[in-house]
Amino acid sequence: MDSFRIEVARSATKELRAIARQWVPRIMVAIEDLADDPMPVGCKKLVGSEHTYRIRVGDYRIVYDIQNANLVVFVIRIRHRRDVYK
Repeated sequence: MDSFRIEVARSATKELRAIARQWVPRIMVAIEDLADDPMPVGCKKLVGSEHTYRIRVGDYRIVYDIQNANLVVFVIRIRHRRDVYK
């Protein structure tokens, strides 16, 4: 199986900078792991979108699109669970 390429939206990169430092390494590992398995155990498909999923890392959520045709995982948003869906 080919691995996916990870792309991160500029807005998601900005959100990552605002997250408490102790969470950043765990979030980065979770994002990198999406290259090998874009639908890991515990991922949830978001209602109302065909290719958008989210994974949980502690109190944070990583929202991403899977583009199977191009083998790309596009990270859209990285936020605390209380803010991610607003």
